[in-house]
Amino acid sequence: MADDTTALSYWLNWRVLLCALILLAPLVLAAILIWRYEGKRRQREGLRELPGTLFQEEAWTTCFKRIHPLFLLAFRVFSFVAMLSILISSVVRDGGGIFYFYTQWTFALVTLYFGYASLLSVYGCCVYHKKAGGNMESYTSIGDAEQGTYRPPLTLDETADTSKSPNTQSEAPVRETAAFWVYIFQILFQTCAGAVILTDIVFWAIIYPFTEGYRLSFLDVCMHSLNAVFLLGDTSLNFLRFPLFRISYFVLWSCIYVAYQWIIHAFKNLWWPYQFLNLSSPYAPLWYLGVAVMHIPCFAVFALIIKLKNYLLQRHNS
Repeated sequence: MADDTTALSYWLNWRVLLCALILLAPLVLAAILIWRYEGKRRQREGLRELPGTLFQEEAWTTCFKRIHPLFLLAFRVFSFVAMLSILISSVVRDGGGIFYFYTQWTFALVTLYFGYASLLSVYGCCVYHKKAGGNMESYTSIGDAEQGTYRPPLTLDETADTSKSPNTQSEAPVRETAAFWVYIFQILFQTCAGAVILTDIVFWAIIYPFTEGYRLSFLDVCMHSLNAVFLLGDTSLNFLRFPLFRISYFVLWSCIYVAYQWIIHAFKNLWWPYQFLNLSSPYAPLWYLGVAVMHIPCFAVFALIIKLKNYLLQRHNS
């Protein structure tokens, strides 16, 4: 018989204490990183061309000047409509209980990303036509003629020191520092990146192969694949950088989900959506530690994908 998750004995033991410490440690580290880099962002932006400073146009421009921002807008709108349709279909079929799972949390987050991205792209296309008159070649707020058609990011790490790029001061007059809502967009993008990789890897490599009698439906396949397909498609086109310290938000996202599960189970005796979250197992601390450590390679995989994209584009342009 399954343990009663509402009983005090279920929570007051060494396993839960270790799991709580495993959960708390990355939370503290994430808070420190956010305070260190996000909390002092306003102060850093006082230096107008500090490497890593986010600029307004990075939310909607493409990595190639010859690819019109309208193309990125069309892709984002299509992705948003497709994902929203799948999400609504899943709710209609299975009810709101689907949000009991991390997969649906992540899928909803990526859907929100594409909705937000579509709005920013609409705004960006308006700015584009206002400043460039619809002429792609005349819009040069990023890079210059010597860089060819590729728009290389200044840096992938916002922690870089100003002494490493003293010549960036020359571009300051033509670039507008990003507003708060653009930073929110970048944070949303990086949170989705880590969560999508984690979700799909855990499902296809751990849950599906070792769950007997599990029959996949069309919606199940879409839920565990299209999130990555669309996000990678957007990544191949967009101009967003990927500062590594923002793994903090990915960690926060997962910790919020675990806290949500703990709170629900403390008040109601329910089955666990994922067996590795079950605190009654003597191996629970090892499972929690393993999943926590998995966040690092999952986030790193996406960072490497972006590095590879930039490398290939630079080689193609050289």
